[in-house]
Amino acid sequence: MKLLVGLGNPGKKYSLTRHNVGFLLIENLIKTYQLPQLKLNKNFKALIVKTKLDDKNFFIALPQTYMNNSGQAVKKICSFYKIKPEDIIVAHDEIDLPLGKFKISFNRGSAGHQGVQSIINQLKTKNFWRLRIGVGPKIKSPSFPTERFVLENFKKDELKQFNDLFEILNQEIIKLLKN
Repeated sequence: MKLLVGLGNPGKKYSLTRHNVGFLLIENLIKTYQLPQLKLNKNFKALIVKTKLDDKNFFIALPQTYMNNSGQAVKKICSFYKIKPEDIIVAHDEIDLPLGKFKISFNRGSAGHQGVQSIINQLKTKNFWRLRIGVGPKIKSPSFPTERFVLENFKKDELKQFNDLFEILNQEIIKLLKN
């Protein structure tokens, strides 16, 4: 069984911020493929659903722990359903990639991403898949904190760039689910 996790922060205040691009991708996947809606599971501290896409069963989860504690939800889900780290796909924002670009990686460090680091810390491994979605580069002054940049809302023209990218990422998710 595989687990697809979108990282972000819960609540309307954060819904269109750069940090929530993982949530936005999952919402797009659900809408595009008319998958069942996520439901809150308080034990897991996550919105979660078991679903099927191209004959592959998997779970989708959006941790509700806030970004920096995402690993708590991921660990609880994996422990309960006996999901191995190598069967986890984590979609998250990546400030080191240009806006609208992406990279897929496996067994890599967090590069300072606190949500990813939380997952590494909780699972005690970095052997999971990552869909790193570009939201950078930060073009503010060097003294402008990264945390502030990723918590800013996307501009309308920036959001439009994700329409095509999400189509590509949905296909990449299907490939990862099949392998």
